Amino acid sequence: MESSPRIVIIGAGIVGTNLADELVTRGWNNITVLDQGPLNMPGGSTSHAPGLVFQTNPSKSMALFAKYTVEKLLSLTEDGVSCFNQVGGLEVATTETRLADLKRKLGYAQSWGIEGRILSREECKELYPLLNEEDILGGLHIPSDGLASAARAVQLLIKRTEAAGVKYIGNTAVTGIEQENRRVTGVRTPDGVIDADIVVSCAGFWGAKVGELIGMKVPLLPLAHQYVKTTPVPAQKGKNELPNGARLPILRHQDQDLYYREHGDRYGIGSYAHKPMPVDLDELGSYNPDEISEHNMPSRLDFTLEDFLPAWEATKQLLPALHESEIEDGFNGIFSFTPDGGSLVGESKELDGFYVAEAVWVTHSAGIARAVAELLTEGKSSIDLGDCDIHRFEDVQLTDAYVSETSQQNFVEIYDVLHPLQPKLSPRNLRVSPFHARHKQLGGVFLEGGGWERPYWFEANADLLKDMPAEWQPPARDAWSGMFSSPIAAAEAWKTRTAVAMYDMTPLKRLEVSGPGAQKLLQELTTADMTKKPGAVTYTLLLDHAGGIRSDITVARLTEDTFQLGANGNIDTAYFDRAARHQTNNGGPADWVQVRDTTGGTCCIGLWGPLARDVVATVSNDDFTNDGLKYFRSKQVVIGGVPVTAMRLSYVGELGWELYTSADNGQRLWDTLFKAGQPHGIIAAGRAAFSSLRLEKGYRSWGTDMTTEHDPYEAGLGFAVKMAKDNFVGKTALEGRTEENSARRLRCLTINDGRSIVLGKEPVFYKNQPLGYITSAAYGYTIQKPIAYAYLPSTVNIGDAVEIEYFGRRIPATITQDPLYDPTMTRLRG
Repeated sequence: MESSPRIVIIGAGIVGTNLADELVTRGWNNITVLDQGPLNMPGGSTSHAPGLVFQTNPSKSMALFAKYTVEKLLSLTEDGVSCFNQVGGLEVATTETRLADLKRKLGYAQSWGIEGRILSREECKELYPLLNEEDILGGLHIPSDGLASAARAVQLLIKRTEAAGVKYIGNTAVTGIEQENRRVTGVRTPDGVIDADIVVSCAGFWGAKVGELIGMKVPLLPLAHQYVKTTPVPAQKGKNELPNGARLPILRHQDQDLYYREHGDRYGIGSYAHKPMPVDLDELGSYNPDEISEHNMPSRLDFTLEDFLPAWEATKQLLPALHESEIEDGFNGIFSFTPDGGSLVGESKELDGFYVAEAVWVTHSAGIARAVAELLTEGKSSIDLGDCDIHRFEDVQLTDAYVSETSQQNFVEIYDVLHPLQPKLSPRNLRVSPFHARHKQLGGVFLEGGGWERPYWFEANADLLKDMPAEWQPPARDAWSGMFSSPIAAAEAWKTRTAVAMYDMTPLKRLEVSGPGAQKLLQELTTADMTKKPGAVTYTLLLDHAGGIRSDITVARLTEDTFQLGANGNIDTAYFDRAARHQTNNGGPADWVQVRDTTGGTCCIGLWGPLARDVVATVSNDDFTNDGLKYFRSKQVVIGGVPVTAMRLSYVGELGWELYTSADNGQRLWDTLFKAGQPHGIIAAGRAAFSSLRLEKGYRSWGTDMTTEHDPYEAGLGFAVKMAKDNFVGKTALEGRTEENSARRLRCLTINDGRSIVLGKEPVFYKNQPLGYITSAAYGYTIQKPIAYAYLPSTVNIGDAVEIEYFGRRIPATITQDPLYDPTMTRLRG
């Protein structure tokens, strides 16, 4: 057998051992797994994890990772006993808000292919006789949820992979990562160096310490979380044969931040109801493998009873049978939390061959291990990793203070009912554009994204509502879709379509790719032809080797060897950084290229609307006519004395330009345009109007309307692919594919009643079968109907009737040809 790369996995917990197993399954055979603890009880989070697996998650990727974990642990057996007890999961509601949230959660389950049902109070009691039915209003039952035997699974995986040749070394600390030419070469331990071509850190809450060894920031915070076992519960006597056995569903009482499982005739209770308890790893003391046992391990801290007592009272209220028991044993167990609650997966941008799979709970363990194994062996994961990509955070989100505050806040909010647009309350105002002071003066209502303050609408435009024609008046929204929303967005959309509006596009990630090798790099990484002359602006895709969409970007060629990219975020930055480094290091001077993130030092105004030329003509001597600046072209201009790069493109579907300047000139540019636009009815407009206008024009948003799981033809973006190019990443995979032969397509849906709003991720039913889910949605102010997009089988055609399930209610919709607005592009090109 041909030898595979030398792999060292740091951490023999549920993630590391699953990864070794997934690699062995794929034929890789040169694997060493290290752990600082004893292999029979490594002492990390896996060793004390209570094992409850609730699969449903707002993130499709995380739900599918959990689904695979269930399937794999069910199949992992010894002596006829599997490592998963599929008792089902029950989440109960004691408030109307929670019951509504459970209906929304059932929608997620249906969208991601997980069976479930909303139960009445009586059905909950029948399924779970110990419940106090007077307190509950209903519940969500997922029959395939259950209990993972994590520690047992680890031992069986070690046994199975050792038999396949994997080498395990326990009681061995990692003291360094060896490297040469920014590529990993080995792992240093007290016993010497273990040579490696690839190193994967699956070190759990120690992951940040391992990252420090190569200067990599791994943004996770170890936090303690309380778990107790009770004395025997008389009502449970004789119900479970095994001391750790369970037959009732795992139970969540999220209104009180609690979850439950049976341990034979005892109960296990987990609580998030206490204050966050951050853990300083430097204060955990020395790691003595000889002293580790079930009750003494680094991840298991002393129990603080006073923090648990309110949870104990709430427990006895929900489960009255527990009045006859007491707390027998408790501990504060360490888990990893991150700034946005997601896992941390991917290759370091600092060091080639160094990967992480951290902040992964038992729930998602086998799924993420499979994703990393696919990444290593095939170059990509079959499930999109965008939600857990290690590079998704901005630099300001990697500081210790930010990681600590936001991770603790995630702990507090873990069971809260959170709206998709719910902004952080703190920290705020981390990143503000040069227009921020003007936005505040105009009554901007800000939500937050990527650390940026983003105005969603402006209270200064409220007066426009009384002047707005009746056909532009939006319908009243239900309470959920009305949160973080305002009818003012309708007025802003109206003004954009009929007059002129200014949008702050500053938070859009901007990269400068420059040097003699810039064209070569972009030609290889993008689907479009980059050999156009300076002044060209091109919409293009970044694909992975399997043809999946990594990102969509705009590329403006400013000079012969300088390009400005409009990208989607830091994941793109890391991708270009690494590719540029490889090209520069492996080629001659003609290949040299550098990538620079210019976002913070620049700013951008989107000036759009049929009167945009009237505004700019009064403050610039440059030619903004159709002949002077054609669609998808750029040029250097001066507006009100400010040097500006003007690009003729628009994501709202109206005439106008993206106007870029340096941050120090930003406020002057804003003031110049805003003043010049007064006679033409100019307004500042926010992201809510932008999102609606974008969908009316059929423009896709990466991360929702397309991910690495979709190819350009499924996404309706085949026009952005130039197969005549010599070569580009993903070209080979696309050979023979067309929109016509795609098995599924991104379809536009319009909602029949003209008023029911959905927000995204809801399941779409065709002939009563859930066949897809909503990617993006908004009310279309111009077309006077709610719009949604969804991937559906190609057999579902234009004109077909479908239904969207929203909080348990089916909303009729129709598949409609897109774009809904200006399909002939006359508004944009005029």
